Amino acid sequence: MKNWNKIALIIFCLITFFVNNASLPTDIMEQRNIVTAREMVSEGNWLVPTMNGELRLEKPPLPTWVAGGVEKIIPNSLAAQRTAAGIMGCVWTMFLFLTARYMSKRDDFAMATVVVFLTCYNLILMGRSATWDIYCHAFMMAGIYYFTRAIYEDHHYRQWFVIAGIFMGLSFLSKGPVSFYTLLLPYLIMLIAFPHPSMRGKWFSLSLMIILTLVIGGWWYVYLFTVHPTEVDIVLHKESGSWSNHNVRPWYYYWRFFLEMGVWALLMLVSLAVNYWKKHILLKREYLITITWAIGCLVFLSLMPEKKTRYLLPLLAPCSMVVACFIVHFNQGDKLEPFSKRLYYVNGILLSLITLSIPILSAQYGVKRGIINIGTETIVSILMLGITGWLVWATLQLKPFRFIKGIAALFIVAECFLLPTIGNAFGNPKGHSINLTQNDKRLQDIPFYYNKKEGLRIELVYEAHHKILPLNLSNGIDLMHHLPCAIVTKGWAKDEIPASILNKIDTVSIGSFDDNKHKPSDKHYTKDLLCHMTLLKMKNK
Repeated sequence: MKNWNKIALIIFCLITFFVNNASLPTDIMEQRNIVTAREMVSEGNWLVPTMNGELRLEKPPLPTWVAGGVEKIIPNSLAAQRTAAGIMGCVWTMFLFLTARYMSKRDDFAMATVVVFLTCYNLILMGRSATWDIYCHAFMMAGIYYFTRAIYEDHHYRQWFVIAGIFMGLSFLSKGPVSFYTLLLPYLIMLIAFPHPSMRGKWFSLSLMIILTLVIGGWWYVYLFTVHPTEVDIVLHKESGSWSNHNVRPWYYYWRFFLEMGVWALLMLVSLAVNYWKKHILLKREYLITITWAIGCLVFLSLMPEKKTRYLLPLLAPCSMVVACFIVHFNQGDKLEPFSKRLYYVNGILLSLITLSIPILSAQYGVKRGIINIGTETIVSILMLGITGWLVWATLQLKPFRFIKGIAALFIVAECFLLPTIGNAFGNPKGHSINLTQNDKRLQDIPFYYNKKEGLRIELVYEAHHKILPLNLSNGIDLMHHLPCAIVTKGWAKDEIPASILNKIDTVSIGSFDDNKHKPSDKHYTKDLLCHMTLLKMKNK
């Protein structure tokens, strides 16, 4: 691979994960992780995490440790938190590139794999979210790369097994067995299904890898069992119950999995015609290996009762390799059989039309609503017209590698110019966040509580940058014991606290808050994110 191609891939990777990374609103998983990280820093409970004062043992701690470290160095910075996730996105991309190159011994296949991977929207979103998923899959991809080298090489295999064990252990410490089940297990089955080198003389090194994985991935769980055995047992039953009872979907729920590939959905769908492609595709071995891996991932994910579309994230890695097989195949030009030519033309023209429609849609829905300014719209329109022309030319000339460079340019423009406008589309004009209480001097060193009978959304804890603990407002003795304090309630304080107690305390209204990220007319708008805050103090005698 030419040096400028490597530099271009690095720049593309950096833009994918870091440019405008604070533009999109946080989701609840990200908020939980950051709240836990804040309490690690403020409370010092790094080994036994808490979330809003309660034990948080459901998730392994490595990503939260990283978030805690970021919080300690750069407090209250969403961009910094997401930068850490972006780094892991780069790690995943790098090891996917190395795995693809090692598997095929071709730079063009590895480059195509990475470009396809970086243009999958789910990866872009998860690489810009300070959550656990990107960590476990990035570490597992590294583990798979070194494991592959270990089994195929007769020299240095011991060190490759050791490094593989370290990365697999880190994957387990990031999200438990998730990536082992969704990425590694299908990969191992694929290795068994195809001719593979003998493991003679390597079993000791393999055992060492397994031991390292267990030690690195399991020491935290052993520690928890020694200090909080009852709580850990409860969490294990809860998590195992969630897998079988929560978000249960039918086995065919993921039938639209190919849509997760975004602009590459058509090629991924067509790739399932294995009987045809194993006779015609150029990279027959690579295609059969990667399609087997991809289908294996899909099958194992479908076997789990609990299903969510974001669980398909690991599937993007083998699917990107499958699509890359087609990119290399199309590069034969006039040697292509008729069906492959038609497929390339249809896919190219379809994506060209979609690219052409982007400035039209942004003008219709962005400019008219005031989300996009005229200057940005003009720049985007000019660039999109240029990219459309490039894509049409690359399609008609049968230049697939020029084509994927055009797709990469399309995503670069979207990430640099359109991503902030997408973030602006989310928002509540009438919003008044509880975040504002951070600067209220009346609340300095004052503990926050909420009505125990009502419950509390974690979004409010995240926005308040403050623990909000449960309190029985009907219990006069308990309430008086916690004064002075601020209470967060759904109704007015006078309606939440018995009159007999109100007569003994002073109440100061801090404000009413609305932390919905959607307009009141939106179906996602909820009253659970509306609250009042009141400062309670003992009455002066």
